[in-house]
Amino acid sequence: MTFQVGEKVVYPNHGVGTIENISSRSFGTQQERFYLLRLAPTSMTVMVPFSHVGDVGLRKVTKCSEINRVLTYLAAGRPCCAADWKDRFKENSDKMKGGSLLEIAEVFKALLIIQSAKPLSFREKKMLERARSMLILETSVAKAVTEPGAIALIGKALAKCGLSMPAAL
Repeated sequence: MTFQVGEKVVYPNHGVGTIENISSRSFGTQQERFYLLRLAPTSMTVMVPFSHVGDVGLRKVTKCSEINRVLTYLAAGRPCCAADWKDRFKENSDKMKGGSLLEIAEVFKALLIIQSAKPLSFREKKMLERARSMLILETSVAKAVTEPGAIALIGKALAKCGLSMPAAL
C-alpha cells in the first residue's frame, strides 16, 4: 500500500496522522524509504519504513460507509468479552493493535458496558480513553465533521442502546 504526502492515514493504537514527508535513509549498503507521519492527537512524529507498512498496520482512513457500520454497531451491536479482566485486557489490546475501527468500537462499547456496572481498572480506563479518542478522530476525518460533531454522532448512536458518551479524561 502506498501513500502520498498530505494524505491522512491511521497508525494502529495511536490514531490518525498525516503523511508529512517521504524520505530515504542509508543503512550501510542498504537504502530504505520511510513515511514520516505526524499523529494528530499528540503531534508526535513517526517514521515508518516502506517495508514495514503492512507489519505495523498503517492504513487509509476508514470510508464513510464503514463509519456508518461502526455507528450502527455502537447503536445495536452486542460485544462479547472475557469475564476475567486479564484475559479481557489481552483481547482488547489485540483488537486495538489490529487497527480496524470496528474492533476499536467493540473495545469501546464493551468497556463502556463494564464501566456502567463496576469501576474499570486503571489500564482499562486508559484503553477506554484511547479507544474514545481514536473513534472520535477517525469519525471526524472520514465524515468531514468537527470533533464535536463526531462526538455528537457517536453519542447519538450510543444513546440508542442506553449508553452515554464518556467525557475525556
